[in-house]
Amino acid sequence: MKYKYKLQNLDCANCARRIEEHLQKDNKLNNVVVNFSKLTLSFTSNEDNLKNYVIKKIKEVEPEVTLLEEDNEVKESITFDILKLLLAIIITIIAILIKIPSIKTILFIIAYFILLYEIAIKALKLLIKSFTIDENLLITISCIGAYLTDNIVEGLMVVILYNIGEILEDIAVNHSRKSIASLMDIKPEYANLKTKDEIIKTSPNNIKTNDIIIVKKGERIPLDGLIIKGHTKLNTVALTGETKLREVTINDEVLSGCINTEDLIEIKVTKNYENSTVSRILDLVENATDRKAKTENFVSKMAKIYTPIVILLALLVALTFPYLLHITYNESIYRALSFLVISCPCAIVISVPLSYFTGIGASSKEGILIKGSDYLDSLKDVNKIIFDKTGTLTTGNINSFTLEILNNKYSKEEIINYYLQGETYSNHPLAKSIINYFNKKINSKDVKDFKEITGKGISYTINNQKVLIGSSSFVKSSSIDNSIYLKIDNEIIAYLKRVDTLKPHIKETLTTLNDMNIDTLIFTGDSKEESIALASKLNITKTEYELLPEDKYRLLEKELKNNHGKVAFVGDGINDAPSLARSDIGISMGNIGSASAIEASDIVIINDDISKIITAIKISKKTNRIIKENLIFAILIKILVLILASLGLSSMWHAVFADTGVTLLTIINTTRILKNKKLG
Repeated sequence: MKYKYKLQNLDCANCARRIEEHLQKDNKLNNVVVNFSKLTLSFTSNEDNLKNYVIKKIKEVEPEVTLLEEDNEVKESITFDILKLLLAIIITIIAILIKIPSIKTILFIIAYFILLYEIAIKALKLLIKSFTIDENLLITISCIGAYLTDNIVEGLMVVILYNIGEILEDIAVNHSRKSIASLMDIKPEYANLKTKDEIIKTSPNNIKTNDIIIVKKGERIPLDGLIIKGHTKLNTVALTGETKLREVTINDEVLSGCINTEDLIEIKVTKNYENSTVSRILDLVENATDRKAKTENFVSKMAKIYTPIVILLALLVALTFPYLLHITYNESIYRALSFLVISCPCAIVISVPLSYFTGIGASSKEGILIKGSDYLDSLKDVNKIIFDKTGTLTTGNINSFTLEILNNKYSKEEIINYYLQGETYSNHPLAKSIINYFNKKINSKDVKDFKEITGKGISYTINNQKVLIGSSSFVKSSSIDNSIYLKIDNEIIAYLKRVDTLKPHIKETLTTLNDMNIDTLIFTGDSKEESIALASKLNITKTEYELLPEDKYRLLEKELKNNHGKVAFVGDGINDAPSLARSDIGISMGNIGSASAIEASDIVIINDDISKIITAIKISKKTNRIIKENLIFAILIKILVLILASLGLSSMWHAVFADTGVTLLTIINTTRILKNKKLG
């Protein structure tokens, strides 16, 4: 059973890491993930009613954090913290200006108490319960140490700046969360269900397939379906990233999440809410950052040893510098206290997951669903992309067929019926194209023993006749082409010559990929002549043709073995699912793609636009670049201030900047991922 909760009062990335590591040690809990970017906790367990148990475990490491149900909103008010800070600043200013020593001392103590009380309590609770040292204890020791070494004002300035930094950090993180959440604000609140007598406003979850719903101007389409009345223009930007309105009319398929911008339309629902596009998108995005990249895991591990090392260095500074540098213990303790302030790893810990979270959000805005941080990270290393042909490079929606009859004993009408009676039972894109092309209702109740042989064709029995429909090899024709043959009782009766069209901008996309030093290949079941002609037209470096699904898989294994980078496979059909799952990165088409292909893939392109692959790679590279910038900046600043502090050339003020200031700057830098005008 999977559990998911919201986390209240979780205010630092390092705290999130501690909770995750503590819960991962518990045998009752599996697959524990704490997502600081979304303030969520998820885990699986074989036991029931674990909420109170988990709350107790969390309190052992983070006493202030509480659990909320998944559908509750986390309250993130910082008004009280701001008022408390302002009061402490006013008292501090009065204490500095006043001349009476006793009152000055009392005011300083009050200011220290206001600013340090909550920090110190958190630190002591954590230390007593789990023997863990965190940034709260480090700041408490540093400020009390400053007071005891007669650096009273400086100690106050340190804790004031620390609190300002924490408040600004909370504001920046919350802003990032809201910015990303707004990108995926596509969940419909209601549906207008049309009944015999009235129109009822109800939850999309209550709507069933074949129900009729009304979508008015300005409303969001709540479920996938077919328009049965009216025509309008749809805003699809939330799903596809495309700003151009899409014109739709009767018999057009529409996806949930789009906004009706003009006239009222009636829609016949084809999928319930659980299986609708908008539900699928929200589910993928919601769980995306639960899969962590190697960089993210590495930083989390490093953070565990980083703070103890700095604390050890601080002790060495305090104890040895009076002998090595001939300074007083007062001075060496002051320098050691600066070490403690610097040692909080929040800037390092928060910037990496927040960057991946932001990158996934930016991709979602472009209609690209990336199922995990690890896949976003791996995209930058792709140097070879293998494409399926039909439905991927070509539309897969055949616009026209040429019917050639080889036996005049059968009429055209009878032959069309044979095709439709069999293809009705198939989910292959080609079968749907045949059905749409002939646009004829057919009675298939007499069809028996239907079988679909993946990558080859279909067979069935009707009126004691054995019918085969499929490739030339499937029906054992002497011809080698891309037609769809009809064979009845061991005699080939007719064939459909199909006319497929390339998707828009395919040639430009493949040229750009080649310019990016990414090799492009085609793996297809189509004939040699057609495949080679297409590859030549598109400047594809290599093509493999007349392949069954197992052939694609075998050749993919070979490419993976001989390649030094990452290999991506792009497909849309059921027969592509094994290759999508086996490749380093599987990319499926979300609009016409089969459910199995989408399930097996790591990245889903909602509107089937191949050029989105370039966008995704650029977002991956930009995310990776910003992560490197944040890590290098944070680590170098901390090292620099540590060196300066050890030499007595910096104060605690600089130490605070090296902690909260650097954290704030890395968060602000991370938000640049959302500004994707100049990706790459």
